Amino acid sequence: MKPVLVLARPLPHADVGALAGRFELRGGDAALPRAELAAAVRDADVLVVTYLDRVDAPLLEGAPRLRHLASYGIGVNHLDLGACRARGLCVTNTPDVVTAATADHAWALLLAAARRVAEGDRVIRAGGWTSVDPAWMLGTEVSGKTLGLVGFGRIGQAVAQRAAGFGMRLLYAAPRDAGFPGARRVELDELLAASDFVSLHVPLTPATEGLVDRARLARMKPGAILVNTARGQVVDDAALVEALASGRLAAAGLDVFRDEPRVPEAFLGLPNVVLTPHLGSGTRETRAAMTRMVLDEVLRVASGEAPRHPVP
Repeated sequence: MKPVLVLARPLPHADVGALAGRFELRGGDAALPRAELAAAVRDADVLVVTYLDRVDAPLLEGAPRLRHLASYGIGVNHLDLGACRARGLCVTNTPDVVTAATADHAWALLLAAARRVAEGDRVIRAGGWTSVDPAWMLGTEVSGKTLGLVGFGRIGQAVAQRAAGFGMRLLYAAPRDAGFPGARRVELDELLAASDFVSLHVPLTPATEGLVDRARLARMKPGAILVNTARGQVVDDAALVEALASGRLAAAGLDVFRDEPRVPEAFLGLPNVVLTPHLGSGTRETRAAMTRMVLDEVLRVASGEAPRHPVP
């Protein structure tokens, strides 16, 4: 009998032909609701999920044959890694390949928020541009300002590289000195007080959940702009809404939310927030590369080879 591979949902540009000869394939036509996923994994050897699919102890307890959990994406906060380790599962993800696209998207949000791009688009579509006024809808200059990066791994450093063309001063808050030319490591509170733009690039962990809370938002420079392409749970939504509504922060660019795909209603009524639906890695090229990486890892592990991208 072939081992069973379950796809929790369709993957972009997935050519599963190479898998069909090795596995009995189940799922992949539509996202499996929780109950259907739990039923599908009862005799699964391999489970392929995305960041939208929660893998916890109850699900794993119902999958006694499971040996490999392949996750599409870089984040692992949707996985109960403790339960996976207790089961001795091989867990893999897709790092590196998302770096450039996510850094590009952080910059898209930063520029759109600073120059009021989405707001201007809405005004034109609503017929609100009826005269020329040189003092109307003024935004924030980006060139020559200070960019603070909270988290300075692959994506944070890629964002910093893109800042060179804007002549920005670079600060970063991270556990270790990265030795990045032209960037200075500082404590988080100093970064918040000194930065005109703050971009978040930390993984979601118990230490980073709620990291940017009301007190830390209050430490930010008046008129600063916050960008979040990390995880929604890193920021206190209610406190951010207050800071934006009061004008203390000029704007925000948000790609991630606490309870996706639901977005807090309060954000929808704020003109100074640019909202995108978790598009950080959302390019055709990157999503196709992520799928190839997942499928390659599945075949490697099934062949008895060590995975290239294991999650420790």
